[in-house]
Amino acid sequence: MPNVPYRKKCFSGLVLTGFLFFATPSLTQDAAPLPPAVTQALAAARIPENSVAIVVQGVDQKAPRIHHNARLSMNPASVMKLVTTYAALGMLGPAASWQTGFWSVAEVDETGRLPGHLYLKGSGDPALSLEHFWMLLRQLRARGVRHINGDLVLDRSRFTLPPHDPAAFDRRPLRAYNVGPDALLVDANALRFLLRPEGEQVRFFRITPHDNLEVDARITLGKGGCIGWRERLNFVWQKNRLEISGSYPASCDEQSLLLAPLSPEAHVRGVFRALWREMGGTLRGKVRTGKTPFEARQLAVQYSPPVAEIVRNVNKWSNNVMARQLLLALSGEEGTPESAVRQTRDWLYAQGLDFPELVLENGSGLSRQERVSAQSLNRLLIHAWQSAIMPEFIASLPISAVDGTMQKRLRGTVAAGRAHIKTGSLNGAKAAAGYVQDIHGKRHAVTFLINHANAAQGEKAMDALLLWVVEPGGGED
Repeated sequence: MPNVPYRKKCFSGLVLTGFLFFATPSLTQDAAPLPPAVTQALAAARIPENSVAIVVQGVDQKAPRIHHNARLSMNPASVMKLVTTYAALGMLGPAASWQTGFWSVAEVDETGRLPGHLYLKGSGDPALSLEHFWMLLRQLRARGVRHINGDLVLDRSRFTLPPHDPAAFDRRPLRAYNVGPDALLVDANALRFLLRPEGEQVRFFRITPHDNLEVDARITLGKGGCIGWRERLNFVWQKNRLEISGSYPASCDEQSLLLAPLSPEAHVRGVFRALWREMGGTLRGKVRTGKTPFEARQLAVQYSPPVAEIVRNVNKWSNNVMARQLLLALSGEEGTPESAVRQTRDWLYAQGLDFPELVLENGSGLSRQERVSAQSLNRLLIHAWQSAIMPEFIASLPISAVDGTMQKRLRGTVAAGRAHIKTGSLNGAKAAAGYVQDIHGKRHAVTFLINHANAAQGEKAMDALLLWVVEPGGGED
């Protein structure tokens, strides 16, 4: 991946446990108060206004229309992905891509035998899907390799990472969103399953091929609505045996279930063995971790989608695993989380985006430590609007009533299709930030952060603000 030198400036990543104010240039004192519809929705949700930060500013205006608690340092939940994805577009470029390849020192003979080891080298591809991995193996077969006499060596040396505890965030270690980053992450390290009600039973399908993995699914057909269906399932993982029990509502139709019980090495090992066997290939040696020799030559390579496409998947569907991978791609040759944070902050500073309150942990927002202010996020939005990568950045954001995490929001309203908004939600934190086009065709940068025990109830207040921006005054005096 490209490593662009940026102005070096050291920052300390302090963990913030409360709201902090920080020094910024003086702003206009003429900012409007919060719209009545917003204050009413906050009151109904029992969210005090001092737990909310809001900034609304025309992208071509020097001063904000609304500037409420804008300097508070707050947890932005998944809206932190705006920082990660904008930095990735700027530092790597929209067309940059990753490559995953097979390498070997030995030559393939005329019978399809590879007498030595086969090396699988990862570069930290955030989007190495099962389909792309299958295509990589197909390339290997097409190039004549059938029998591997040596070991399969997994080269995961691109990153230097501390141990990852998938249970650390919310004690749900099998949930796919808790997967940690890795240089060789196949299909986000998750196993795919499908559930579908048929008659009086639930059909269970294994989609991800995997060697040496036993799955025991005993799921009964349940009643009620489909919302929260995953919470009705129970998971037990012990020694390569996955037990799934519970009930599945008949109203759900077919749903996809992603679980991540395995380490990255074990996941790749099982998927490779299963797919390679399906293709008629054999592996005599073992699967282990190691480094690719300098003298090895490449046998096959699979390129990732470009950064612009990956950023779109990160923001549209708030993909935490891809966001973690993307931040690490900004780490330069060091390949460490510390370097990734330093390089990102240096780049932001070089763009004139000095955010002293910014705390980056993993870049996904799935964190209790990450912090930023509404003012800083809005500054980033306006900077992005004026940049050469503006089209790619905006196109990555969910569109109100159309797609992504905003697909079901603001349907049937004047704001439908007029807002490109990244959303975020954690226990005690809810956020929304992006761009809104009003009925006169003018574009506004909008940021709305809530840090409060009742934050989950703040969606109506956020929607009220978006409607007010679309139709100035929102029908109010």
